[in-house]
Amino acid sequence: MVTPPKLCRAEEVDARRGYVGSAACMDCHADEYLSFMTYAKKSRSFESIEKLKKGLTAEEIAKCYFCHTTGYGKPGGFVSVEETPHLQNAGCEVCHGPGLLHARTTAPADIKKHLTTEDCEACHTSERVKAFRYKPMIHGGAH
Repeated sequence: MVTPPKLCRAEEVDARRGYVGSAACMDCHADEYLSFMTYAKKSRSFESIEKLKKGLTAEEIAKCYFCHTTGYGKPGGFVSVEETPHLQNAGCEVCHGPGLLHARTTAPADIKKHLTTEDCEACHTSERVKAFRYKPMIHGGAH
């Protein structure tokens, strides 16, 4: 069983809402993790913020965090690179939900398995992404 990393916030986080980062998925889901890290651009999504942040205000940069990090604005989610470096990219938990409880129990019922287009559209809206193609992405690169 994977030991989740120590939570980076002082307050207690409900296990159903706690985030552990994609590396915590690696031991049990090695093939999916390797595919995700190799092919999914979201596994390196924070690089976009780093490249574009020059000239942006802190408020403008913070708007990028919702889609380019894991759990931003949610209990136990991304706070900053310094406090929560393991959540600085859009990781497994962006799509599958917070993984702390699943990492502790390894029970399939404790993580979201079946994704829908609505899950993707939280970030991939027509306003943000002109030609997002869900089916080719979910089968060709997300895993």
